[in-house]
Amino acid sequence: MSAEHTSVAVQRYLDELTAGSPAEPLIRALLDRAVRRLHQLCVSLLFRSYPRLTRPPLNLQADEMLGAVVERLLKALREVRPTTARQFFALACRHMRWELNDMARRLDKQPAVVGLPEESPAAPSDSASGLTVDAHRILAAIESLPESEREAFDLVRIQGMSQSEAAEMLGVSVITVNRRLHRSLQLLTASLGDLYPGDEDPGESSDATGEGSTP
Repeated sequence: MSAEHTSVAVQRYLDELTAGSPAEPLIRALLDRAVRRLHQLCVSLLFRSYPRLTRPPLNLQADEMLGAVVERLLKALREVRPTTARQFFALACRHMRWELNDMARRLDKQPAVVGLPEESPAAPSDSASGLTVDAHRILAAIESLPESEREAFDLVRIQGMSQSEAAEMLGVSVITVNRRLHRSLQLLTASLGDLYPGDEDPGESSDATGEGSTP
């Protein structure tokens, strides 16, 4: 793979798409060029916010998740045309969340396993919990953030990037990322403060998705 910076390469492909070049080959080339970063984002989001999906019965791996996300992006990019690398990775992060939320919902619909041996240790009482009403509120609050604030929150608090890494991806300064992140937390606190009356930062308590350790 070329040492060319991923964001620069992604931007070149997006420019070619905007110029009217044949879409399908360019979309596949774009995803192939971005696959390493997409895989990093999948690893971060899966193990940070949805660790339950990595355990039985799903045993989801980042490679499997990446395949599903790439399929989603192949379909989405036939209809949506992001014009910047920033918009492209924001679209990818959105589809990652949707894919994981869909998997969590399907898992919660599976019948519970019965007939476990008596000596088997009891599962934690919250291990089968799915997306609660509060979790849906948190997800809706994140989606309703202004685009710039949502991107900063997504990259730093959900994807686990450092502020300098997020700044590089967004093409802005670290100070700008810090300001947008602070603003996003203020907005989330205003809309979700009743869920965490003793916590000034609802994003910290919920790991920003309502999933925490039990998606």
